[in-house]
Amino acid sequence: MEEVHEKPKMTTERLVLRLFQATDAEAVTKLCNNYNIYKNTLYLPYPYSLNDALTWMEHHYDNFMADHSYEFAVTDKNTGEVFGAISLSNNKDFNQGEIAYWIGEPYWGNGYATEAAQSILQFAFEEKKLHKVFARYFSSNPASGQVMEKIGMTQEGMLKDHVIKEGRYLDLIYYGIINKNETDSTVSTANGENRF
Repeated sequence: MEEVHEKPKMTTERLVLRLFQATDAEAVTKLCNNYNIYKNTLYLPYPYSLNDALTWMEHHYDNFMADHSYEFAVTDKNTGEVFGAISLSNNKDFNQGEIAYWIGEPYWGNGYATEAAQSILQFAFEEKKLHKVFARYFSSNPASGQVMEKIGMTQEGMLKDHVIKEGRYLDLIYYGIINKNETDSTVSTANGENRF
């Protein structure tokens, strides 16, 4: 993995994860203006416009530099073609982050989500030193759960009827993984006390 602080990108066997650029907006719009993407994501609007893409990308760099969240374009290592997106939030109060991702429908079934998720998990634990990473998916999208399992996450629970999508209540299934490279499970607070 390349040094992320100097060049915000990561390279895997087949992919480059990099910050989005305004020039990606057309590709993002084309991929996200798809009902099958919309129905499996929590926050994407549908239909999806060029303005939606530009607005979504507007604060990615600032959020990255502030260590708030890290949004990466999932791109082909050789051609630079945009396949989708992957993000990691950074909850500093609890030393944890959430992975979220989408891959454009033309690229489903190629393992890109798994490859990108493995890379961002490594980034979370090795670069950001997070204690825990979690992810969630609609129970109607088991393929997303398979990605989580392939990167070593385990199911932690299900929140029944937790969100509303298209006028229906949907279950959210939560997966998580603890950083096994940590040596101590206690955390010191600012005043020196331990919290558990």
